[in-house]
Amino acid sequence: MSEYLSISTPAGSFDALAAGPEDGRPVLLLHGFPEAAMEWEYQVGVLGREGYRAVAPDQRGYSPGVRPENVADYAIEHLVDDVVAMADALGWARFDLVGHDWGGAVAWWTADAHPERLRSVTSVSTPHPGALAEALRSDEEQAMRSQYMRDWRGRDTEKRMLANNAEALRRMYEWKVPRSRVEDYVRRLSEPGALTAALNWYRAGKPAARIGKVSVPALYVWSTEDVAFGSTAALSTENWVTGPYEFQMLEDVTHWVPEEVPEAFTALLLEFLHGR
Repeated sequence: MSEYLSISTPAGSFDALAAGPEDGRPVLLLHGFPEAAMEWEYQVGVLGREGYRAVAPDQRGYSPGVRPENVADYAIEHLVDDVVAMADALGWARFDLVGHDWGGAVAWWTADAHPERLRSVTSVSTPHPGALAEALRSDEEQAMRSQYMRDWRGRDTEKRMLANNAEALRRMYEWKVPRSRVEDYVRRLSEPGALTAALNWYRAGKPAARIGKVSVPALYVWSTEDVAFGSTAALSTENWVTGPYEFQMLEDVTHWVPEEVPEAFTALLLEFLHGR
């Protein structure tokens, strides 16, 4: 059975979904846009039953208790600091970190900045940011795929996404996320200030420093029908990992891996974690 937590940090209190014994091996799971901790409901439950202590927080801007108004407060360094602060609050000296979409980007940056804190890192969909940056320069297709990141920085983005009963927002899930889950996401993001906070992740601008190669054991799961990330960045991610690395490709699966194929993905994750 999953439980709900409030994780108190200097930045504020994060809402979280959790399962598993308190003394179980700790795993932190970071959601993407436009989702919430609930995207990991299946994985948290399975990990908990397997004896892990799995915690999936609503991240900065998604948790009402951590929703600053300034765009600069959503810079990647603050998102990484949140991960460390939550782990500290949970009493975790070392932990496994899993992320999807934006959560995957935060996971990569955390692995670069705090390798001593991580037992392993898993990114779903999102390639290593260094590999993505290279692809954006060299691959016209990836540049086209990533155009949305610039488009969503516009001031009228919230209005467009929420118009006509959030039609544009609903389309993003490509009918691959359970309808009840989509309704929950739309309801959450329709709350005053919530969608602006989520979009501020895109508006915060480039990181202050460059990311390096990751030394902790890494699993990268990429799906062939992902509209956001193409094969160029996916296949070159291995060049940005110096530690043990596993790459898993899911055929005929879209961007929404954890919710579209929860059993298949969770099996890959468990196999990876069991080997560490």
